[in-house]
Amino acid sequence: MTILSGPCVIESKEIVYEIASKLQYFQENKDIDFYFKASFDKANRTSLSSFRGPGLEEGLRILEEVKKEFGYKIVTDIHEPSQAKPVGEVVDMIQIPAFLSRQTDLLVAAAKTDAYVNIKKAQFLSGSDMQYSVAKVMNTRGYETITYENAKKAKVFLCERGNIFGYGNFVVDMRNLIIMREFAPVIFDATHSVQMPGGAGGKSGGNKEYVAPLTRAANAIGVDGFFFETHCDPDKALCDGPNMLQVDDLIKLIKEIKGE
Repeated sequence: MTILSGPCVIESKEIVYEIASKLQYFQENKDIDFYFKASFDKANRTSLSSFRGPGLEEGLRILEEVKKEFGYKIVTDIHEPSQAKPVGEVVDMIQIPAFLSRQTDLLVAAAKTDAYVNIKKAQFLSGSDMQYSVAKVMNTRGYETITYENAKKAKVFLCERGNIFGYGNFVVDMRNLIIMREFAPVIFDATHSVQMPGGAGGKSGGNKEYVAPLTRAANAIGVDGFFFETHCDPDKALCDGPNMLQVDDLIKLIKEIKGE
């Protein structure tokens, strides 16, 4: 089981370290391939005044320190092709944001690094449409035939996070987990799938009570891993607090679906 987890954004080195220190269960569990996730810049916030993060240089410095301190593999997202090279020199997985999952230059730039590439499915695309985004990365890496096994070799993941229809709410079509897994390993993003973009008066809201049921459903269908945003105090998080899980609740959920 692959798990990507951490705070939505780097709020400070102290908060990142506090969260990272509580996620060691994932690192120590031999059945889990763990990546610590945090963004250095949230470039698609609802409001101009929303907190975005420390930026590329300072953010990568903090993530590199987390990697050295805890031994975690690191995943973070990029928004511009120029960010791929410096990010790829620090992290183990580059994440492509859902809104940008069709951006050819961004996908190709990520593919030119040695990092895994996790492509989040666009909120406006079907699961089958994502094969073309996968192909952009795989073709750049020398793979012509798009299959699940070749995608694994090419170090490409797809990430399901629901579809939105303009009503401020996401709907998860579980069929997409089956469809996308025909041509790439699939990560289920349980916390963004319950997000309500712009639903909290100029910022995103969410229904975190649905995270656990959706996680159980995705696990029953069969996926390669999960993505969870987590925080020691979600109510005080500077980004995505309403859809985050508290760290202890996250660990409890993973133990449940693993049958521990």
